[in-house]
Amino acid sequence: MMIREATVKVLLIRVFLCLLGFEACHALGYYDYYVPDGTIKAGLVAEGDTFTLNNKDLTIFSGTLHYFRVHPDHWRDTLRKFRAAGLNAVETYVPWNLHEPRQGVFDFGNLDEDMSRFLDLRTFLKTAQEEDLFVLFRPGPFICAEWDFGGMPSWLLRDENMRVRINYEGFMDPVRDYFDNLLPRVADLQFTRGGPIIAVQIENEYGSFGDAREPEGKAYLEFLKKTLTDHGCNESLFFTSDGIYWNEDRGAVEGALMTANFNSDPKGNLNKLKKLQPNRPLMTTEYWTGWFDHWLAESHSVTDPNEFGKTLEEILLLNSSVNMYMFIGGTSFAFMAGANVGGSWPYYTPDTTSYDYDAPISEAGDYTEKYTIAKDVIAKYNPLEGVVDHPEKPPEREKVAYDKVSVAEYLKFPTLLSQVNLLKPFL
Repeated sequence: MMIREATVKVLLIRVFLCLLGFEACHALGYYDYYVPDGTIKAGLVAEGDTFTLNNKDLTIFSGTLHYFRVHPDHWRDTLRKFRAAGLNAVETYVPWNLHEPRQGVFDFGNLDEDMSRFLDLRTFLKTAQEEDLFVLFRPGPFICAEWDFGGMPSWLLRDENMRVRINYEGFMDPVRDYFDNLLPRVADLQFTRGGPIIAVQIENEYGSFGDAREPEGKAYLEFLKKTLTDHGCNESLFFTSDGIYWNEDRGAVEGALMTANFNSDPKGNLNKLKKLQPNRPLMTTEYWTGWFDHWLAESHSVTDPNEFGKTLEEILLLNSSVNMYMFIGGTSFAFMAGANVGGSWPYYTPDTTSYDYDAPISEAGDYTEKYTIAKDVIAKYNPLEGVVDHPEKPPEREKVAYDKVSVAEYLKFPTLLSQVNLLKPFL
């Protein structure tokens, strides 16, 4: 493929300075390229056919990592594996139900509870920047993610009239309180202020739930946009993501970039997106790299690696940026796995604890065939390939076999059920 003129200039400058013995021949990262002298004039802009960051063209090559599904001891190693694949960004959701486990009690790594170590969001975001990755930030309040109640806290249901994800004060008031505690912790980590966050999502796949063209849906989404703006998060690019092919603009918010989610037929999905939004660049926020598993399924869900690579290449050929959901799936710890509605009995289809997702990096953090394919495809279509350097792939983690544990006591399910009437009602 042709290398852009700007890329040739940077290459020539690097060679010239190296010949003169200057230190500019050291490994060049994405932050070095987009902020070469430390001056930031503009954040991520989505106008025309191409994104720009700090007034330079940017194609986003991103992968999803849920910090709450990967042990914090492995965050840096995993992010480095992202970067070694040629990615320039990482995308993550923020689970409200973990960060506010009890109404008015917030945990960002500061409580001494089971999941507290996983919730140091600032450290995760800073580590992403240290590993030369930008961040696509998706704060919810609904995240889906095959996560319990879509990431919304169960205590919301104490309100017997609760209506979630809609213009209902009983829902919006807790959302406002949550954002008032979350957003000040991350607003200074936006790219425009020297941090890694370049884009912020408003809600999540709202077109699959409600309709932004109807008064209640529109009012709710505008409330979220205003709350994000009030905390200064509009310094980043606002975006929404939906199954555009079916839901079209039902989840759209005025001024926010619409993006597409799918696992096949890039041409059909991205052509539909271009018709809805003709004067802005294309972005595939969720290219599903695999799928998740349900309990009692006959086997682990897998998809063909070659088909994965073919679809990824088609997305890039259509001049779309991409986020691969998931690039590593991880684990749904602490009984937090969600569930889906099936089309037949028993209808309720709970998701397994493993969220491996048949992703390019396995649940255990190992490289898969899809990793190699993704790396090769990105190198082929990355306009900065040969200009920006990539770190070496970290070695795979050493595996340890735990000692056997003997179960000393247990309760049978009927015994547990017999105790229900003795418990005080949650409400």
